[in-house]
Amino acid sequence: MSRSVRVHLPGHLRELARTGAGEVEIQVEEPATVARVLDEVEARWPVLRGTVRDPFTGERRAYIRYFACGEDISHESPEDALPQEVVEGREPLRVVGAISGG
Repeated sequence: MSRSVRVHLPGHLRELARTGAGEVEIQVEEPATVARVLDEVEARWPVLRGTVRDPFTGERRAYIRYFACGEDISHESPEDALPQEVVEGREPLRVVGAISGG
């Protein structure tokens, strides 16, 4: 069974992909996971391959974070099931570009 998951992309990735919207809907097979969502995002917008995850290891880029239901899930396994609110489309999975400095 597939689910429609809402994904919010940061401005620089929206511009690169030319999505025209801050939030996109992605169809993923259950269980919906960060990895499956990003696989579908990269399939729809190939120009994003390597921007969110390393193209060889699949690991999250250092300055990218994932949020679901207001919680940072960046350090959880990308194979863990997303929260039910995200799977049901009530909340988006947010991909956020982190900032550092001093």
